[in-house]
Amino acid sequence: MSTLNQSLAIGPVGISLSQLLIMFALAIALIVGAFVGRRYKTAVSDTLFNVLLVSVAGARLVFVVRYHEAYDGLLAMVDIRDGGFDVIGGLLFGLAWVAWALWRSPKQRKPLSYALGAGIMTWGLTAGSLVLLDEQSRPIPETPLWTMDGEPISLSGLSQTEAKPLVVNLWATWCPPCRREMPVFEAVQQDEKDITFVFVNQGEDSARIERYLQAESLSLANVLLDPELAVGEQTGAMAMPTTLFYDAEGQLVDTHFGELSRATLERGLEPLR
Repeated sequence: MSTLNQSLAIGPVGISLSQLLIMFALAIALIVGAFVGRRYKTAVSDTLFNVLLVSVAGARLVFVVRYHEAYDGLLAMVDIRDGGFDVIGGLLFGLAWVAWALWRSPKQRKPLSYALGAGIMTWGLTAGSLVLLDEQSRPIPETPLWTMDGEPISLSGLSQTEAKPLVVNLWATWCPPCRREMPVFEAVQQDEKDITFVFVNQGEDSARIERYLQAESLSLANVLLDPELAVGEQTGAMAMPTTLFYDAEGQLVDTHFGELSRATLERGLEPLR
C-alpha cells in the first residue's frame, strides 16, 4: 500500500496519513498567515478555512455529478462518509475562490499568498518525500488466512488461481461502517463476474461471522478469517473498513479507507475493468 494510504486507529476513530498531512499543512498555513497578517494588519484565517470548505464542497459536487447514477437520492449524495471526492474538481474550485478573495480584498494578497504557499510547500515536501521513499508497487500479501470451513488459504494463492483483479475488503461485524457497506458489496459481487471480491474478517471467529451474515441475510462469497489481523498490519491498514484494489498481476492499484458507497466502489473498480 502507498504510505499515504496507510491508516491509523485512534480508539474508535480511524484516520489516514493523507488526512493527517492535510491538517498539518493547514496548521502551517494558519501560522504563516497569522504571522504575516500581523505585519499587514489583516487576518486571513477565515479566508483559509473558506478556501478549504469551498475546495471540499467543489470536490464533492464534481464527484457526485460524475457518478450520479450510482446514488439513490439527495441524502446519499450529501453523505460524505463514503469519501467520494474529485481532487481536480476541488483544486479548481479552491483556486477560483482564492482568485476571488484576492481580487475582493487587496490587503490580504501578500499574507494570503504567503500562507497558501507555505501550506502547499508543506504538503508537497511531506507527501512527496513519502511517495519517493515508498515502493512503486506492493504485491498481494502472502499472509496465511483461513476459510469459513477452517481450510488454510492466502490472498496471493487465490489471486493466482482466479487470474483476475482482486478487491480485498478488511472488515469486522462490530464495525458500523463495515456493516453499512456490505449490501453494496453483495450487489456488486453478483454483477461483476470478471473481478474477485474477498472479505477478510479481522480477528473474529467463523461462528460469529456466520451469525451476522444470517441475521443480515447477506450472501457473500470468499469470506476469509484473519485472526491475527496480519493483513491489516502488513498493508498498513490499521483501521476499518479498508478496501484494497489489486490488478490481475497482483499489484496494488488503489486503496479506499473508510466506508464505500456504490459510487466510490465504482470509481475503485474502473482501473480494474
